[in-house]
Amino acid sequence: MLRRYGQSCRHSPLAIRIDSMTQNKKDVSGSALAAGLECKEPAASASRIAELENLVVQLQKQLSQTQRLATIGELTSTTTHEFNNLLMTIMNYAKLGMRHKDEPTRDKAFSKIVDASNRAAKVTQTILGLARNRSGVQEPTALEPVIRDTLVLLERELHRYRIMVETEFDAVPMALVEANQIQRVLINLLTNARQAIGESGSIKLRLSYEAKQQHVVLMIRDSGKGIAKENLPKIFEPFFSTKIGPDASGKGGTGLGLSACREIIEEHRGKIRVESSVGKGTAFYIRLPAVVANIERASA
Repeated sequence: MLRRYGQSCRHSPLAIRIDSMTQNKKDVSGSALAAGLECKEPAASASRIAELENLVVQLQKQLSQTQRLATIGELTSTTTHEFNNLLMTIMNYAKLGMRHKDEPTRDKAFSKIVDASNRAAKVTQTILGLARNRSGVQEPTALEPVIRDTLVLLERELHRYRIMVETEFDAVPMALVEANQIQRVLINLLTNARQAIGESGSIKLRLSYEAKQQHVVLMIRDSGKGIAKENLPKIFEPFFSTKIGPDASGKGGTGLGLSACREIIEEHRGKIRVESSVGKGTAFYIRLPAVVANIERASA
């Protein structure tokens, strides 16, 4: 009887109403919990995104540092050979001066020793400047000395492949740059030019000024094999390369060089552009912001 009463109570309107209220309460609680989770999820997602963005920044810095050290490592073999040649020059002329007591021969020997020593010091200073981990501050910089220092580092390698370098430097204002970074770009583009030429050719560097845009413009043109038209839009993409691997000197083939060049130039609020014809050669144009105050003083 009690069982039948209980069953009848469960089916009564009052019981049904209580069940309905209980179910609604559960639904409300479930909705509140879901809403709470939804509120928490965007905050957690935002935090995770911030962590990932910070990680990307750190990895980019590490990659830049690795690329800089790789550039120095590639230059080490070239400059070591050159430094050895300079030491041999100093030793040979020192022996010549010791053997010959006459003043003209000794003067010539001393002059050659001083020239070789200055050259060795210049190579060492340039390598140390490139290796030095600077603060990354962009400052007014004369680009011509930066270009000439870079040519000092690559002179022996270019001479070995019988590549003639022509320079044409106009009087230009300073550019707002970090010299070490621009030197990395130059080393990369000149090495690419040398590889595109193979043996026996020419590279021309021209420095000019575009007054209307207030840009210092550097052109690097080579007489190499050129770049196929279909590859031109892709050459600045990471890991894209038309080379099968490093050359005999151990340089190139990673597909990161031109990508890094574009990144560096864009960090300087500049632009890099390429023109190329298969069988005729390639030209890179780098535009960097000029120091306006320097221009006004020069024209005054």
